[in-house]
Amino acid sequence: MSDIKGKYKKILEDLENNIKDEQDLMYAKEKFMELTLIFMDIVDRLTLLTDLRIKEVEERQKEISEKINSVQSMVDEIEGDIYEDEEDYEFEIVCPYCNYQFTTDMADEEKEEIKCPKCQNVIELDWNSDDEYGCSGDCMHCHEEEQVAEEEEKYGQEEKKDKQKEEDSNEEDEDM
Repeated sequence: MSDIKGKYKKILEDLENNIKDEQDLMYAKEKFMELTLIFMDIVDRLTLLTDLRIKEVEERQKEISEKINSVQSMVDEIEGDIYEDEEDYEFEIVCPYCNYQFTTDMADEEKEEIKCPKCQNVIELDWNSDDEYGCSGDCMHCHEEEQVAEEEEKYGQEEKKDKQKEEDSNEEDEDM
């Protein structure tokens, strides 16, 4: 700020040194003051607008933080629901011998095998598998994913047909 004051004084001194006629000097100083007031008004307006914008951004940031906290609370509740009863997990198993699908309470991850209730064959369990052999595709989850993928593909094809019809219609209109 002191740099601005110094430059301001320098300009006034230059005016006084270079304008010898007293009336011309007074006129130049008045116009210089008017210009200074205009610039000060512009700076004040910009400062006010900047302050308002900063306040608006801070309010939006507060709203976003509140929404994030709300979502985090929901996630925490969901995680609590999922992990609170670790002993009560049920797993869906498809027997690789007879394709019988059943659920079982598998709280003990140390268990390495289970008997199929239908065919009585022993099914080996691999808790740390990297899905080397992959899913057999017989579980409900896989069937649901297949259905969703088929529906998305069908929808995409219908959408392409609709676009093509629209383009053909537009071309016919342009030809007329």
